Amino acid sequence: MLVWRSIVPNIQFSRGNFFKHLPASTPTSICCPCNIISTGTLFTTRALRSSYFESLTSHQKDQVHLYVDTLLQWNQRMNLTAVTEVNEVMERHIEDSLAIIPPMRSSYASHCNDSVDSINLVDVGSGAGLPGLILAIACPDWKVTLLESMNKRCVFLENAIGLAGLSNVRVVRGRAENLGQDLCFREKFDVAVARAVAEMRILAEYCLPLVRVGGLFVAAKGHDPQEEVKNAERAIQMMGSSLLQLCSVESHSPYGQRTAIICLKDRPTPRKYPRDPGIPAKAPL
Repeated sequence: MLVWRSIVPNIQFSRGNFFKHLPASTPTSICCPCNIISTGTLFTTRALRSSYFESLTSHQKDQVHLYVDTLLQWNQRMNLTAVTEVNEVMERHIEDSLAIIPPMRSSYASHCNDSVDSINLVDVGSGAGLPGLILAIACPDWKVTLLESMNKRCVFLENAIGLAGLSNVRVVRGRAENLGQDLCFREKFDVAVARAVAEMRILAEYCLPLVRVGGLFVAAKGHDPQEEVKNAERAIQMMGSSLLQLCSVESHSPYGQRTAIICLKDRPTPRKYPRDPGIPAKAPL
């Protein structure tokens, strides 16, 4: 199992402790049989219905169950999720989080000129660890940073990481606007992901300054994000990126599917971005 250790000055973060009694997990390859439709340079794909959870190893499944149990226990005293039943968490959170792995791996392998087995990923606005903590379980060779601004959520994340025995995850407490200007984080990640954080115009400014040139920004969105994507095209381009793919994946959401919006960063983000904390949300590009 990959063990990741790093020290970042002037930033508060914590990392899960490795439980030595847990056996080492092995990487899991989740295939994505997709039908691809080309419209100019933008590709739209639809993933066939499957259970991504069932493709995990038994050890990874145990880690997911430990996480879900911890999430629901902590949710009784702090607001982490509106979903309160185990089956709903598995269907609407775990499967949704795992569903973005196949299109992300496929796009990364095709466009990023690097191995998909050693991705350095940041989950922006991680909240309860969705999708970042689940990605860390499913892809144990990845380095995963959970970026969260609220201290109580960071405490939960550290606890969940420790219980799951993960050593490839760190929790960083801070705002994306600040870390995007910090040279320890700016353009240091291969992939930035975000789920249920903000609209695309805002997410582009949060996430893309953290992504290296040649890396990906992946946003997990609802069943019909076309208008939101269109409104965000200018912001995405201003951050040095371009739309690469919209991948529709089966989901237990009310509409039966969700969309992974994938952007490729092809040039550096201008130094003035991201703007000061709060400005991207108040005045989207």
